[in-house]
Amino acid sequence: MELQSDESKGMNLKVVITKGEDGWYVVTVPALPGCISQGRNLKEAKQNIREAISLYLEPDEDIVPSKGARVIEVAI
Repeated sequence: MELQSDESKGMNLKVVITKGEDGWYVVTVPALPGCISQGRNLKEAKQNIREAISLYLEPDEDIVPSKGARVIEVAI
């Protein structure tokens, strides 16, 4: 499954959805190690993984660059 965001952001990530033995759908993002979510149904699982991806990619405001380095943002 390919996750698509709105066109202004332009990011597409492939996610893997599997149905667990408990009936819940588990979603992982191979390109983002440790980014995982779940949902009781496919719709909920997709919504939850979008939120998980957003949080995973959220900038870390506590980054302190070393001397001579700087922190910038890059649009993807």
